[in-house]
Amino acid sequence: MAGRIEALKGLLEQDPTNSRFRYMLAMETLNSGDLAAAAEVFSDIIARDDTYAAAYFHGGQTLEKLGRLDEARAMYRQGIEATQRSGDSHTRSELEGALALIGG
Repeated sequence: MAGRIEALKGLLEQDPTNSRFRYMLAMETLNSGDLAAAAEVFSDIIARDDTYAAAYFHGGQTLEKLGRLDEARAMYRQGIEATQRSGDSHTRSELEGALALIGG
């Protein structure tokens, strides 16, 4: 996994605005077990591209695993707002469900 993470970091150096590469980096980092680093990458995606709906969902789940429930709730709420603006009803319903599960 470390090789894939380094490869994705290299791709991002070449194309720092590519949200898809950044999302792939977040998922690889998550899969490697580094939850704190993955949460940072998900937050970075949202800061750079607030329309990238999957980052809200997986970022929120990562924050939940870290026990950072208030931050997870906030991320889910931000994602719900973003998906309402974009019309992404599928991801919005996933975010609403995730928020409801943690009492949001």
